[in-house]
Amino acid sequence: MLSANMNVSGIHHGMLRMYGGFIFKQWKKRFLLLMAEGSLLVCHDASSPPDQLVLLQSTCEAIVEGKEILDLPKLPSGRCRDCCFALILPQNKYLLLLAETPADCSDNVFDVGRVSAPAHRLIRSVSVRCTAAARRTSLRDDVTTLIRHRGCRIGIDSASTVPGLLSLFHEQELTETVHDTNGHGYLATFVGKNGRFVILRVHSHGLVTIDLQCYAEDNIAQLDNLLNALEKKLTVLLNGNITRIKRLPALVRGGEIDRYWPTADGRLIEYDFDRLVYEEESAYQSIKILHSKQFGNILILNGDVNLAESDLAYTQAIIGGGKENYAGKESAYIDQKVIDGCKMHMRKTCGNILDNLTGDGYQILVEDCVPVLKKYVQDGRTFDYVINDLTAVPISTEPEEDSTWEFLRLILDLSIKVLHPSGKYFTQGNSVNMTEALNLYEEQLGRLSCPVGFSKEVVCVPSYLELYFRFSCDYICTVIG
Repeated sequence: MLSANMNVSGIHHGMLRMYGGFIFKQWKKRFLLLMAEGSLLVCHDASSPPDQLVLLQSTCEAIVEGKEILDLPKLPSGRCRDCCFALILPQNKYLLLLAETPADCSDNVFDVGRVSAPAHRLIRSVSVRCTAAARRTSLRDDVTTLIRHRGCRIGIDSASTVPGLLSLFHEQELTETVHDTNGHGYLATFVGKNGRFVILRVHSHGLVTIDLQCYAEDNIAQLDNLLNALEKKLTVLLNGNITRIKRLPALVRGGEIDRYWPTADGRLIEYDFDRLVYEEESAYQSIKILHSKQFGNILILNGDVNLAESDLAYTQAIIGGGKENYAGKESAYIDQKVIDGCKMHMRKTCGNILDNLTGDGYQILVEDCVPVLKKYVQDGRTFDYVINDLTAVPISTEPEEDSTWEFLRLILDLSIKVLHPSGKYFTQGNSVNMTEALNLYEEQLGRLSCPVGFSKEVVCVPSYLELYFRFSCDYICTVIG
């Protein structure tokens, strides 16, 4: 835990475990310094300079205890949820930390909260599943009736609009609570039978939103009728001066199968998953295979959609578009549990190639590729093709500060060093929308120890629901050492 004693510099310090890593995330011991002025320094050990600096008063949005964290990674032996807490940071980032005991964790949360701004000391709930009492009951969240009033500069008069809506809520036995918005329009919440919950927001600039939450076993037809009646009533109250009415499909929270996964550029996608096929926690990552009605079985690693049975275009692109000859292949993969899952449940993609680690013209090494590549460099071995399917180009746009960029540069450099002068290097890139990250990746290609030329191709990967870049690299010239 962080030491309860402060030295003359006003610093709390101690060893905690932090969850992270280059590609395969795991719990690693780190030395933390908590400064009295509100900064947290993360170091490799007590004598190392900080690897990360968190300005708690300006960047820590919340402190979340382990019991409130959904899909907590596999914990080391002897640890429990109550030993864990997270600092929620901007841009969907977080710092996940693990103490020795629940009591140590509580002390750490108190220490961090004490030096943070008051607003950041609040413990908030994030992505909480339905409680055990709810069993398999899932929650529908209808983000509905998005209405913009024509000529939004004129705005909407809440006093004349809201009373006309209340009777519809009262008919459904919904009781309202009006909240103070400090002059920013009108806000009310409604609670009703069967756990129904409604949020009505009338913005002064001309936007009306109605969010309705209910349990899946509720009378959905009855609630749809309520939403239809609200839309009609608003049309009358606003004298038809409506630019747009939009009802969004319901979000299902706490379902048995998680159907929502983000794209590379942060857009939310709802998949048609209907069952969990395979789930394992290895020493390196969280492994799931889910079945989709459209795409077949889909491999998901650490929450990232990796490959589906429908994604032949991805496989063809990353091996050169079917134009190359791969007689005599050797590949290195670090996680046996991924191989186990794929050879059972991804046979449309893998065929029988994973049934044996060696075969006619190929060998699969279940090892970390970095020491393997380093040994090949040392032994002077070269290959006609090197295919990197480790990770997409990092989304971070700070290559000098992001360890994943450093890892990618290492893999790139080692791969080029074992490449035959006439050989080719293939790798995935990222979504075509991630232009800044892709440009930075191209800059990294110009910083390798050997000069390379490259080309890129846009590929439509069905299960990704977005276009992706594929890179191909080769030598500009032969470098004689």
